[in-house]
Amino acid sequence: QVQLVESGGGLVQAGASLRLSCAASGRAASDYAMGWFRQPPGKEREFVASLNWSGRMTYYADSVKGRFIISRDKGKNFVYLQMNSLKPEDTAVYYCAARVGWSPTGEYDYWGQGYWGQGTQVTVSS
Repeated sequence: QVQLVESGGGLVQAGASLRLSCAASGRAASDYAMGWFRQPPGKEREFVASLNWSGRMTYYADSVKGRFIISRDKGKNFVYLQMNSLKPEDTAVYYCAARVGWSPTGEYDYWGQGYWGQGTQVTVSS
């Protein structure tokens, strides 16, 4: 069992930066692949970024590639999402996910097999 708690969301203006954190706790939490998803208002949950257990392999959605960076601090069991050059279309509830094993895919069915946090709201004003 893995517990995930997101933090760092807020209201920012377009062009600003924000860093989200996800604290993972539980048995072997540091061995899990981690991912970030988001759910814009009135839309389905979509993939943002993920990395494998070591953090050396990453995968990004095209919409955030070059602007967002996912990383992890294994010693502290944290995963981060550095979001730069934010746009109004980045407005969403951001969720952290964890699962055993990693593959460069954003398919919800793949990540839905794991664990999820409660989400943190990010709002980007124009």
